[in-house]
Amino acid sequence: MDTTLKFIFSAAAMFFGMIAFLEIGRRVGQWRAAQAPAGADEGISAVDGAVFALFGLLLAFTFSGAASRFDHRRTLITQEANAIGTAYLRVDLLPAASQPPIRALFRQYAEARIARYKEYADEAASHAEYLRGVKLQGDIWKLAVEGVNAATSPPVAAQILPALNDMIDITTTRLVAAQTHPPRVIFFMLFGLSLVVSLLAGYGMSGSKTRQWLHVLAFSTAITATVYVIMDIEYPRSGLIRIDPVDQLLVDVLNSMK
Repeated sequence: MDTTLKFIFSAAAMFFGMIAFLEIGRRVGQWRAAQAPAGADEGISAVDGAVFALFGLLLAFTFSGAASRFDHRRTLITQEANAIGTAYLRVDLLPAASQPPIRALFRQYAEARIARYKEYADEAASHAEYLRGVKLQGDIWKLAVEGVNAATSPPVAAQILPALNDMIDITTTRLVAAQTHPPRVIFFMLFGLSLVVSLLAGYGMSGSKTRQWLHVLAFSTAITATVYVIMDIEYPRSGLIRIDPVDQLLVDVLNSMK
């Protein structure tokens, strides 16, 4: 199933689940009021407050973490574009005869890195582009070392090899960042606690003889929308909130090589 559809299905399940638990809580509260003597529910507000506070903290920390990781991934794209551009420019330091084959490999490498994330929805194709990029890294490094050895100026190695090393290292950093997400138990906790707070909220509204549909829908919609946005930000290559536009930086670097 497509990731976007999974998000929508999960959000729909949470929304209708919360409405159902609000109604269950309301009916339990009415039954309790008919069975228990007056004042039997005194003190439960402290429990309600603790559960709602826990849910609020979990929402806040999860949202903050997702937003932070989104910004970090965007920053890494900028760093990779800068690293490739810098390494490409420093090829000028190599002997003229060594430059053309290395520049051709650089163009292929930039294309592979762009395709790696353009094909992200197709796991097999994306991984194939990643492996192609790794192979090109080795080829570029080998030719660069040969060019450095043929150079007459000793400082060339100190200029070009560290730049190539930065270009290679950033790919591993981006790979780890793309695979870094909260444990799935966090999302299960969000879903479970949303039902628990709905149950408690429904119980608290049981004193009204009529259903408060405005509050029911507002409560369910607000929480469901927040959780959906958290999931969408956490997986920026799927859904509505995407990081794809920042890939244009790599496209610009590739265009500068022509």
